[in-house]
Amino acid sequence: MAGHIQDRWYKTETDSNGKEHRVKTDRHGTGLRYRARYIGPDGTEKSKSFPDKQKRLAEQWLTQTAADMSRGQYLDPRAARMTFQQFAQRWVKSHATDINSRDAAERRLRLHAFPYIGTRPLASFQPGHIRTWLGELNDNVSAASHRRIIFGTVSAAFSAAVDDTLLAKNPCLARSVKTPQADPARVVPWTSAQVFGVRSGLPEHLRATVDVGGGCGLRQGEILGLPEDEIDFADEWLAVRQQLKRVRGKYVFAPPKRGKIRDVPLPMGVASALKRHMELHPPVKVTLPWMEPDGPLVTKSLIFTGRTGDAIRSSYFNDFMWKPALATAGLIPHPDEGERYAAARRHGMHALRHFYASVLLDAGENIRALSTYLGHSDPGFTLRVYTHLMPSSEGRTRKAVDSLYRAPGRPLDGPQTAP
Repeated sequence: MAGHIQDRWYKTETDSNGKEHRVKTDRHGTGLRYRARYIGPDGTEKSKSFPDKQKRLAEQWLTQTAADMSRGQYLDPRAARMTFQQFAQRWVKSHATDINSRDAAERRLRLHAFPYIGTRPLASFQPGHIRTWLGELNDNVSAASHRRIIFGTVSAAFSAAVDDTLLAKNPCLARSVKTPQADPARVVPWTSAQVFGVRSGLPEHLRATVDVGGGCGLRQGEILGLPEDEIDFADEWLAVRQQLKRVRGKYVFAPPKRGKIRDVPLPMGVASALKRHMELHPPVKVTLPWMEPDGPLVTKSLIFTGRTGDAIRSSYFNDFMWKPALATAGLIPHPDEGERYAAARRHGMHALRHFYASVLLDAGENIRALSTYLGHSDPGFTLRVYTHLMPSSEGRTRKAVDSLYRAPGRPLDGPQTAP
């Protein structure tokens, strides 16, 4: 680290003979005399001022700063002035490329973090401050899963502050700070009867959406944004290259979630259903912006559209198409006259992906392949969600041994009959 001490009470001048002399500056006798200066890891100059007769303290401060840099323990002096809110507002604008992700993170911070810890300077945070904040969060946010997401956003902001040398440690990662645990909930996949019950309850021109969701594992936005040119009937593949997505109140075409474009097998039953659908309801060209409301316009021939030939809004579909079909299939109750359908989060269109996963696992498909078809970023996530649906090891053991005992012409009557 290059650093030096500037004496602001004196300066060096050279006379006409080339001889240097120390002369008093205009600041002599006023203000802090010594200014310790150095270049920080970010390439900018940092400094701290000291009063008269404290040059040794200034030198010690420079030496300590250099040692902190070499040990990786350096903290930018700005941390003493910058609050969590000031840093997090800057961070949230750049931490994700997806507009919806940025908006959601900003909303979580603004509603659930800034009112409690926003004004505290970054460098002053201790684990106790986070524990106190978590207590407030527990009192004000009922859903444990939501608390966990909020905590994750705050922790990510602190981790960014550590990376920027504004904080020595992330206080959210201290052992005494307990991460909010999501409510344990196992996926309970629909039965085939329930799937086809919901299918029959949908308007005729939307029934094939169930075939694509339950037979190919696509998300709702990927189904509603499915274009004609992504279906390969000849080679029996379906390409997932885009989705219909709502961004700040407007619908756009966008890449699939986390940009996970993929190809999934197209079963014959799903292909037949799509062909019949396209014969009765030919694809319609729909033009929407790409990724952002003011993005470039893109035109796609969509498989599923509304009665007027427009893209189907997911909110309208859920309230006026999907929930009535759920009630018809007996998955949720019919509302009283004049009332709206109750919330049906467990029975959203995502349930078709769970059904798809259960069918593939029951058929012996491996987790890595299933993860690819579902568009998950990590097979480990797929395993955590669906591990309880996999055939048990004891079941596989019984089947393997029983197959040995059931050799051709050999009765199942004990070990003595095994080869």
